[in-house]
Amino acid sequence: MIPLVKEEVLNKVKEVMDASSCYEGLKTICGDYLKAVGTEKEKAAADVLKKELKADVNSIDEVIPFFESEAGEKVLGKDTAAHLAATAKEAKEKGVKYCICPACTAGGWLLDHESEF
Repeated sequence: MIPLVKEEVLNKVKEVMDASSCYEGLKTICGDYLKAVGTEKEKAAADVLKKELKADVNSIDEVIPFFESEAGEKVLGKDTAAHLAATAKEAKEKGVKYCICPACTAGGWLLDHESEF
């Protein structure tokens, strides 16, 4: 039986991998980790995943300026960028520290629990 904490870690890795906001490279690394669980390759795969999450998961303070920028408007569209900026500001006021996209939300949880995998 998989310990509850480990099961939660695996579920969060799957959330990152399945998120539409997750880029292909991180999806591959998540998949590699999931395949390695329970094998002699698990620790190495976990180390690679942690390193990539640290590089890829954005803080709330990084995304707000992007959502408010011309570049953000070009990528997301003016209305979507404005909506995301407002939503991210509300999230920050509530203590959220990571980007509000699904990949960063789950990835941030993993970073906060990296000692558990």
